[in-house]
Amino acid sequence: MFKNKKTKITLVILVIMLIIATSTTIIVYRNYKEENESIEALSKYGSRGSEVTQIQKKLKQWGYYSGNVDGIYGTQTVNAVKYFQRKNGLKVDGIAGPATLAAIGITSSSSSSSGSSSNYNSNLNLLARLIYGEARGESYTGQVAVGAVCMNRVKSSSFPNTLSGVIYEPGAFDAVRDGQINLTPNSTARKAAQDALNGWDPSYGAIYYFNPSTATNKWIWSRPMTVTIGKHRFCK
Repeated sequence: MFKNKKTKITLVILVIMLIIATSTTIIVYRNYKEENESIEALSKYGSRGSEVTQIQKKLKQWGYYSGNVDGIYGTQTVNAVKYFQRKNGLKVDGIAGPATLAAIGITSSSSSSSGSSSNYNSNLNLLARLIYGEARGESYTGQVAVGAVCMNRVKSSSFPNTLSGVIYEPGAFDAVRDGQINLTPNSTARKAAQDALNGWDPSYGAIYYFNPSTATNKWIWSRPMTVTIGKHRFCK
């Protein structure tokens, strides 16, 4: 009787120890899986999938990538990402992390939890840099108008449908071509970007602007003018 009772207690203890060990293993595995999934969410050499395809398409459209759009993150894709990073003041590591994806205009699955607030801040910073590079010598209204042109292009079917796509479209803005996009914007440029993002449009729907004193492109002169602010003429 005593031996049977002792045996039962021993079995109960063994069962409890087994349950604890199993639970610990599951927790450790789950943590390991979550950590590795967060790492794999960044597209890098060897990655495959739709995010890689998006990266290749955008970089090919902008002239950074010349390979096949196959969704495989190989050497050509790494080199294209490095080229893009180098030209746009990003950390040059060939990895499409959150900052690089934001600049390309792709919302990463790893950053989706940060929500629209993070995306807004990313767009605000990018637009402020564009405004500062393109129009820091203009009046405040003139700076907002430059930002509004970018926003109007996002809405237009004739241009990319993301702010980063509009700004980094090849040949679209001198500030991108000469590297001034990488300068740190001042508080005025940031406020102008915020106003443009929030809907203020002193350009009256313009999708182009130019400086009449320096413009040599005959085509741009043919565009219908909406308003002139400072040195910039805005047109559709």
